[in-house]
Amino acid sequence: MKLGRIEGKVWATIKDEKLKGVKLYIMQPIDEYEQPLGAPVIAADTIGTREGDIVYWVSGAEGTFVLDAHQIPSEASIVGLVDRLDVADSQ
Repeated sequence: MKLGRIEGKVWATIKDEKLKGVKLYIMQPIDEYEQPLGAPVIAADTIGTREGDIVYWVSGAEGTFVLDAHQIPSEASIVGLVDRLDVADSQ
């Protein structure tokens, strides 16, 4: 799993039938210090996140199996909300 910050929402009036009812968000991957990692991605939301939330997410094959009812066409899916990040000092 990876960390990300929700930056915005994607509005799509026409999308794959399997994505009906699934919210899509613009998510910026981040490291454990909340610094950006690479380009933002579009992620399917399975937990009800909001803009500004820090989340953990999965990608690839794991990103398609996040719903019980069916497989979705998604490269990235949000699977958890981060309440707090505690990073041990490495010095």
